[in-house]
Amino acid sequence: MSLRAVFLDVGNTLVRERPSRFEIYAECARDQGLAVTTERMTDLMRKAHRELPREINGAWRYTERWFEAYIERIFTVELGLPPERLPQLSRALFARFSDPATFELFPGALELCERARARGLVVGLVSNWSQRLPGLVERLGLAARIDFVICSAIERAEKPDLEIFRMALERAGVSADEALHAGDDLDKDFHGAQRAGLRAVLVDHARARTDKAPRVHDLRELDEWVERLCA
Repeated sequence: MSLRAVFLDVGNTLVRERPSRFEIYAECARDQGLAVTTERMTDLMRKAHRELPREINGAWRYTERWFEAYIERIFTVELGLPPERLPQLSRALFARFSDPATFELFPGALELCERARARGLVVGLVSNWSQRLPGLVERLGLAARIDFVICSAIERAEKPDLEIFRMALERAGVSADEALHAGDDLDKDFHGAQRAGLRAVLVDHARARTDKAPRVHDLRELDEWVERLCA
């Protein structure tokens, strides 16, 4: 079946944080007088993400109320920040991640989307992200070059679950075998898309993966992959 749609992950596929989210959290901790290295913060953030449920008192993962519980877990439970200082810290973190200057597009991101649409493909972003994603996409110049955004915090569905890929297929008006999904996460992006019946490819900017999954190393290679599937 010929390709009719391309779905793209956002974080670490089209966009990266500068500095990393781990460094940002560690910097905010130090601003509060907490002595924590970026390496220690990385461990704490990954542990909190792994152990917290994806829904907390009705708040879906990556919504603001979910992040408030996440921040409390890291800074108060793990690092001992007094609870009365959490609101100020949360506001500072939310401000950083609302600022488009925190993010940068990988080289070729805009061109990838433009060329895919020029080939007649529907282009959608499918991402596990906060409800701020549509605004960020707009401010980074991506919105005019894509057809839709599916954001986990808004839809209350997330990769690798089949539901979020089915939403993308319905939005694009294509069948699973007519779509390609590209992203950086082996389980969420590659295996998740495959289980939903889509074609899939990993985007390995860091050239760090050792598994056997098909991959590209930059967005230029991804554009070439899409071109071959359209041929």
